[in-house]
Amino acid sequence: QVRLVESGGGLVQPGGSLRLSCAASGINFSVYAMGWYRQAPEKQRELVATVTMDGRTNYADSVKGRFTISRDNAKNTIHLQMNSLIPEDTAVYYCNALYYGNLNQYWGKGTLVTVSL
Repeated sequence: QVRLVESGGGLVQPGGSLRLSCAASGINFSVYAMGWYRQAPEKQRELVATVTMDGRTNYADSVKGRFTISRDNAKNTIHLQMNSLIPEDTAVYYCNALYYGNLNQYWGKGTLVTVSL
């Protein structure tokens, strides 16, 4: 059974930082591209950042320079370091695992990030 479990969300003031984590099980983690997506209220889910199996990263323009995605293949875990948070970053953040070989993908249940005074 595949499980992606996010953690680290919460309430933070503008300008603050949070670190999200996603622990994966039930997949051959090292061959999956991993990513973070987010969905704000009444908006579509959007890509935040991805990291390929060989460590290449990609970011949405809105988070470049503020967010950093990383992966630890030894621990089957990815992280999203979020700095200089702004209210527009408020959303549920979802972990994603994608296998390019057959386009199988999996989603976590999400963790809520709220940026507010």
